[in-house]
Amino acid sequence: MDKNTILNQMLYRMEEVFWHELSDCAPWKTEYVGIDFIQSQDIEGSNENEVIQSCIDQIKAAGLAQEGDFSITGNDILLRLEFKGCQLMLKETLLRKSGIKPYSCPLANMIRDQLIEKLGYETTYLANMKADEKTGCCALNVAIYATREKIGAVSDWSKE
Repeated sequence: MDKNTILNQMLYRMEEVFWHELSDCAPWKTEYVGIDFIQSQDIEGSNENEVIQSCIDQIKAAGLAQEGDFSITGNDILLRLEFKGCQLMLKETLLRKSGIKPYSCPLANMIRDQLIEKLGYETTYLANMKADEKTGCCALNVAIYATREKIGAVSDWSKE
């Protein structure tokens, strides 16, 4: 068995156990998975576009994904991410096969972390993700709030 398969199986089991955790607090803590890697990289940028692109470049250079793209829409509070050739897609497949909708993305965690660390964003969270094992593409919607005033802003993301 190759190392990537072993890693995916370990992450899958962690997420599965957290999903079934009785207090319903543990799944939210998976937002920290992946940030150690990105914090060890030289992420640069003075605005959202530069920081996000720098993260994607490091993710690709490390071989965690083959392609990555993004856009910011929805009153500047919706970060749309798309990754292709993600090395963690097997984890998503295993979760789905066990009846759990994938809910955590280490690559999105990395980018969210750097928006907070580098630009002082107030908060971010993964709103939803769609992992398509057939195409190898993962589409993510991330809520990003630069300031306290932005928290609670409303945007119809279905129309964005």
